[in-house]
Amino acid sequence: MHLTVRQMALTAMMAALISVLAPIAIPLAGGVPVSLATLAVMLTGALLKEKLGTLAALIYILTGMIGMPVFANYSAGAAVVFGMTGGYIIGYLPLAYITGLVYRRYSREGTNTAALAAGMVLGTAVLYALGTAWFMKSTGMTLSASLAACVIPFLPGDVLKMAVVAVLAPRLESSVSHVLAVSH
Repeated sequence: MHLTVRQMALTAMMAALISVLAPIAIPLAGGVPVSLATLAVMLTGALLKEKLGTLAALIYILTGMIGMPVFANYSAGAAVVFGMTGGYIIGYLPLAYITGLVYRRYSREGTNTAALAAGMVLGTAVLYALGTAWFMKSTGMTLSASLAACVIPFLPGDVLKMAVVAVLAPRLESSVSHVLAVSH
């Protein structure tokens, strides 16, 4: 993938946005905190589409792995990514990719809220599946216990985050669309 300097800068800015929002978290009893990471990743996928959105999410993950405190509750390190909640962090990659791909592929004549919503829902489902499987493997918990700890409590917040992205993305999209025109 050949990127222009403007595309690199925009990708870095979105990785920085994820890094700023993701640490803002509320710990829950199940061990998986509620954070603004998914909001930032969905917005990144919507604005940068699948390739650059996934790249921004990868930069965020690598930034945290090398020790920058960008994960939930300002945690950092490879141990976080390989720990019990690491599947959700790795799940940011398909979340960004699927959100961006579905939104780009199925939008018609400007923005399309239905395509964006479908991309976010599908991407979130993949994130939940990957993260919950990883959580179950790490903790030995059953599927029903893992869903109760890691999915059910997050559904209302994730719906709210999707609504915020559905409002923000169309307003911001025109500002970034000319930068993306070269690679997409």
